[in-house]
Amino acid sequence: MAETKNNFNKEAEVFKTLDKLRIKYRRFEHPPVSTLEEASRYWEKGGGAHCKNLFVRNNRGNHHYLIIVHGGKKVDLKWLASWLGEDCLSLASPERLKCLLGLTPGAVSPFGLIHDHNKEVRVVVDKDLLTEVELNFHPNVNTATLAISKEDFLRFLEWSGQKIIYLEMKKTHQST
Repeated sequence: MAETKNNFNKEAEVFKTLDKLRIKYRRFEHPPVSTLEEASRYWEKGGGAHCKNLFVRNNRGNHHYLIIVHGGKKVDLKWLASWLGEDCLSLASPERLKCLLGLTPGAVSPFGLIHDHNKEVRVVVDKDLLTEVELNFHPNVNTATLAISKEDFLRFLEWSGQKIIYLEMKKTHQST
């Protein structure tokens, strides 16, 4: 029961922010999912691009990145670290995810940026997402998906105030 209330509060924060920004969205409810592959079963009718979101940190733990890529791609963290000028990138711990974005594993989403008040997280966006009409993200819980227009997504990112890096993520990069 407490988890249901917590999920409601996390979603309500997202809806409040989107409403304040006059961002329209469509909500799709589904069972809890932890991976894009699991979630894809429930999105067949929804349309829009399915996005993969990874929260990573550099080796020293002083830089954090939210990586947002087209769902059909795998992220080569070694290649990405080199491109970003980092020594190494790895998935950040659940504790860092909770502390910086207010999220739990399986619910990573750009909407977690509403919790990054100190703007510590850098956002890397796959340029291929800019060719899509609509994008799908969790509303900070893994029991629902929101579809928003690409333009509204970009407006949300601008509002968030983080450093945004647009990068062409090749489909051939093969490590996650």
